[in-house]
Amino acid sequence: MNKWVGAAAICINSDGQLLMVLQGKPEEEKRWSVPSGGKEQDETLEECCVREVYEETGYRCKINKEIKGKSGAFGPVEYHVTYFEVEILGGQPTIHDPDGLIYDIAWKTSEQLNDLCFSFPEDKEFLLQYIEQRTLN
Repeated sequence: MNKWVGAAAICINSDGQLLMVLQGKPEEEKRWSVPSGGKEQDETLEECCVREVYEETGYRCKINKEIKGKSGAFGPVEYHVTYFEVEILGGQPTIHDPDGLIYDIAWKTSEQLNDLCFSFPEDKEFLLQYIEQRTLN
């Protein structure tokens, strides 16, 4: 079985909105996700996360903390994704995605998340709870 390892960024702004990207292959229906992607050779998961945020959104960020991991299988591929809380340091919303899979960048409220079509539907409840937890603190 093949193995895929990657990182995902959870970034919530001062208005309680989550940074999201609209993604998909050209022939697929486009769906929303947090910035994420696969780890490259000789790269740490933290470096992967920071790189993916920049490539997919144009924002420079730093890692605040690791939040959780998610593992499973998609067909013949086993995957493990590590989710990190990140903080924006600068940059402008610009797509630099070398894979050409990102179509939009947006900050979404909890209410808007409820109506979105997610690339990874299993993340929706976790993201809503995380936003709620962060905005209560």
